[in-house]
Amino acid sequence: MLNLGILISGRGSNMESILKSIKTKKIPINPAVVISNKPDAKGLAIARKMGIDVEIIESKNFKGSRTDYDKKIMKALSSYGVTPRNGLVCLAGFMRIISPGFVKKYKNKIINIHPALLPSFPGLNSQKQALDYGAKYTGCTVHFVDAGMDTGPVIIQSVVEIKEKDTEKSLSKKILKEEHKIYSEAVNLIARKKIRIVGRKTHIS
Repeated sequence: MLNLGILISGRGSNMESILKSIKTKKIPINPAVVISNKPDAKGLAIARKMGIDVEIIESKNFKGSRTDYDKKIMKALSSYGVTPRNGLVCLAGFMRIISPGFVKKYKNKIINIHPALLPSFPGLNSQKQALDYGAKYTGCTVHFVDAGMDTGPVIIQSVVEIKEKDTEKSLSKKILKEEHKIYSEAVNLIARKKIRIVGRKTHIS
């Protein structure tokens, strides 16, 4: 069974959704640790309440490079058994760019969710990007993390229709509802070894 490490910076709603699915035996994975780069992240209290170990590795006053910081993250993950061989790392609102060294060491073991149908609208403010562009549909994407910005192999996507009356807030709310569904589904597929990567494409068995 894989050991799961979840990295957060804020409210941790996707983290909570994944942990609830694990607790109800829907996902065969061990929730080993939740790590936050912010000591006041609301998700920490949720994780503690659910009986999950938490670690705070503060980034705000960190003296060192992004690589040095990520080495501390990797050391913490390894101490909970979340290794490149036996682990999976989920980014759940983790507001930091992962260093190349972290990505390389945990190749195809780090996943993230993005509030758009990649490769459309990568980066920040994806919901606003979709509205400004006049898109009729958007959604969310779970993908493996690589060295680029939201460029890793796609695992699952979910489509959301954009209504004329939609605002950035209402669209974000609709997308988040779908995020909670597909992020847990993606973790489940990986935990059950149903994902195979060929080139930049994923195949689900």
